[in-house]
Amino acid sequence: MVEAITPVVVPGPSELAEAAAAWTADRVRTAVAERRACYWALAGGETPRGCYARLAQPPYRDVVPWQSVFVYWSDERQVPLDDPTSNYAMARAVLLDHMPIPSEQVFPLVGDPTPALRRIPADDRGLPRFDIIHLGLGEDGHTASLFPGNAALQEARALVAHVHDAPKPPRERLTLTLPVINAARAVLVMVQGASKKDALARVLRRDPALPASLVVPVDGELEFLVDRAAIGE
Repeated sequence: MVEAITPVVVPGPSELAEAAAAWTADRVRTAVAERRACYWALAGGETPRGCYARLAQPPYRDVVPWQSVFVYWSDERQVPLDDPTSNYAMARAVLLDHMPIPSEQVFPLVGDPTPALRRIPADDRGLPRFDIIHLGLGEDGHTASLFPGNAALQEARALVAHVHDAPKPPRERLTLTLPVINAARAVLVMVQGASKKDALARVLRRDPALPASLVVPVDGELEFLVDRAAIGE
């Protein structure tokens, strides 16, 4: 039986951004020190935006070995990369344009991303093993673009699933599959705001009807970082 999750609770969005940035910077440094590279999948949405904006400022901008980081995404809306709803566009505006990460080490989740994912060192099952995966939580309990009841949740072989019927536009999405997410060394789920309260409560007690409850790293850490509004304090 999978145990319930005990989250780390912070007062509000600014503290969440700071804590998420510190958590991420620490794991980037560890990955580079131990394996000479860090493979990181970013998330979209307003909550991760705060983390990325903070990472682009001192001290994190200046003391983390960004030149050794390889950037991917946990999911993406299938829109032009400069579209305001693109997760890539958000990350570029608040993070990537301000960091010394080489452009050839940034891999947008578009087209057929499998070759780029195959560049990541694999685990013993042949799955790319991300050092860090960032995720958010939707009001319906979805994470990445894994929505309740969607066929993508059942994908056991592909690294990336195509979602053609997301509950809200844009309907076309790409998302890392659960086996890839659960192969990561470290997964951070960031949650803020009272609108997430009900979904978060269900996920923390591992309600299997909600996709975020199915994030259970096989041999890695899972951290839920939430603010008081989301936890209902």
